[in-house]
Amino acid sequence: MAGFTVAVTAARRADELSALLQRKGAQVIAAPALRIVPLSDDQRLASVSDELARRPADVVIATTGIGFRGWIEACETWGTVEPLLASMRSSRLLARGPKAKGAIRAAGLTEEWSPPSESSAEVLDYLLEQGVTGLRVAIQLHGEPLPDFTAALRLAGADVVEVPVYRWTQPENVAPLDRLIEAVTCGGVDAVTFTSAPAAAGLLARARTTGRTGPLVEALRGDVLAMCVGPVTARPLMAHDIPTVWPERARIGAQVRKLTEELPARFPTLGVAGHRLRLRGHAVLVDGTVHTLSPTLMRLVRELARRPGQVLDRTRLLTCLGEDADAHAVETAVARLRTALGDARIIQTVVKRGYRLALDTHDCAPEL
Repeated sequence: MAGFTVAVTAARRADELSALLQRKGAQVIAAPALRIVPLSDDQRLASVSDELARRPADVVIATTGIGFRGWIEACETWGTVEPLLASMRSSRLLARGPKAKGAIRAAGLTEEWSPPSESSAEVLDYLLEQGVTGLRVAIQLHGEPLPDFTAALRLAGADVVEVPVYRWTQPENVAPLDRLIEAVTCGGVDAVTFTSAPAAAGLLARARTTGRTGPLVEALRGDVLAMCVGPVTARPLMAHDIPTVWPERARIGAQVRKLTEELPARFPTLGVAGHRLRLRGHAVLVDGTVHTLSPTLMRLVRELARRPGQVLDRTRLLTCLGEDADAHAVETAVARLRTALGDARIIQTVVKRGYRLALDTHDCAPEL
């Protein structure tokens, strides 16, 4: 991942994700796209908990570890946890994943079942297959409503009780998130990682507030890879027709491994002047050695690499250097680029025509 810049939007475990990416060699820009607000003083949560203590649910679904623990901890502060736990002991407990399962067991309870896929859809299929007509089903929400999930249960005849344990809101300090959005839209980021659907929605919401939705969506539909931890996380992005990628297992480690496969694969290796050359976000690898370039030189080499082996005239290359550049600036920039890459032969001058990458004759590479 050397030479790539990756944005991290997570609120929780951002340090862990950043560290994993940095160990792979990536540069990281981190800014939370949301803030988790516990509802320990929320009357609605207290009311729902008291209701479940009086009238136990037939089924209780724990969707997240942090949410289930937060629910128990809130009831502890109110002094109502024992009646709630007693009611849950008569309920069938389902855990959406291992973290939720661990939270259930930490509360002294035992789950009936947990899906191998950690998918809400599989939990729903399990319940519908078992039958829910006339059953009272309590579902611990994970920061936002689950309208499709709850609607399907209600249509199947269940009495659904939603348990709102915490909610998402925008960060208290939005300046880092604004800088992250600016970096994405200006081409300074190669991939953006998302570990929750609210984080993806939060990024889009902040872009909308600042009038940057169009540029952000355009970047994520184009050169910037949207790397999600799973398909549920990807939904807010998919609603904007943004291509998304996720690993088979919804784990941060798996997400990083998937990213290390997907991102470099976007940049084919070229045989140039006897070297193996591969472009990265802000660097060029020449025979495996990282050569970090300025944004201007990076734009120049990208343009040359888009049509490897083809001659590009000075007028075309001039567009990479900014509005104030003149024809002589192209020659200066090419000279600087040759020095930065360590071998002047990589960029060949074609007299009276322009410049090209000195593509090895046996190397038939596709356009980038």
